[in-house]
Amino acid sequence: MTQPAPSAPVSNAQRNRNRLVLVLIAAFFFVPMLIAGVMRFTDRHPAINRQNGELLEPKPDLRRMPLALADGKPYPWNPGARVWRIVVAPRPDCAEECVKLSHELDTVWQLFGKDADQVDLLWAGEPPAGAARPASLRVLGPSPQLLERLPRLNDPAGTPVYVIDPNGFVILRYAPGFEPGGLHKDLSRLLKLM
Repeated sequence: MTQPAPSAPVSNAQRNRNRLVLVLIAAFFFVPMLIAGVMRFTDRHPAINRQNGELLEPKPDLRRMPLALADGKPYPWNPGARVWRIVVAPRPDCAEECVKLSHELDTVWQLFGKDADQVDLLWAGEPPAGAARPASLRVLGPSPQLLERLPRLNDPAGTPVYVIDPNGFVILRYAPGFEPGGLHKDLSRLLKLM
């Protein structure tokens, strides 16, 4: 039986190079896990996963609050229909700002395409002259209870907008002057979850 030939000794430079490659391979796998762990435990998330509106905590519960349309008919919550709601409750003196806001919300609603019937636009009080009136617009009659439960409604900067989930919880608030594209993006994500 023949003996295997003795292996040639490895030079120090080759050994160091091999160790460096091994360390780089280990770093390639463990550094991303370390970064993800640090981000998770410090509650930092990439911006692409964050919502554009302000997530409300606690979420105001409107489930047991009866709403009525301006013509007196009840507005049903009906959670089984899986309808999301965009709510606008402007001050009575809101005119030009509300007309602009109504057109922005109409554009947002139209961009939902086939999912547009899953979104209602609730407007508290009569919209001003010249306001857009999408098919999903539901004009609400006076409801002081609703106005009391919308967080920071009387914003001196203008009219905020809210999103209500199909069950009747107010989940998002958009500050006056928000980007309509952000509302569309947030609600599009929510519609895909249903």
